[in-house]
Amino acid sequence: MMAEMSEMELDNRRKRLIFRSEHRGTKEMDLLMGSFARKYLATMTEAEVDAYEALMENNDPDLYNWITKVEPVPAEWQGPLMDRLQVHQAV
Repeated sequence: MMAEMSEMELDNRRKRLIFRSEHRGTKEMDLLMGSFARKYLATMTEAEVDAYEALMENNDPDLYNWITKVEPVPAEWQGPLMDRLQVHQAV
């Protein structure tokens, strides 16, 4: 069983994810993912950070279409994280 990350390690992961979120490659996704990461990552649990990091591996067009509800979200990405992203983008 893997040991839990220290708070410092988790903080460093959060900072790297914020940077990655703000530098996706397309302006729309930089703004959308960057603002989401800045707003929510600091309070996410390690499991939520894991889920966000995994979601970030998807390409920008797919993510954008799922978040903006242009395309249905695949089953493996449905859940509280995607729900939060969809609400966030609508604000």
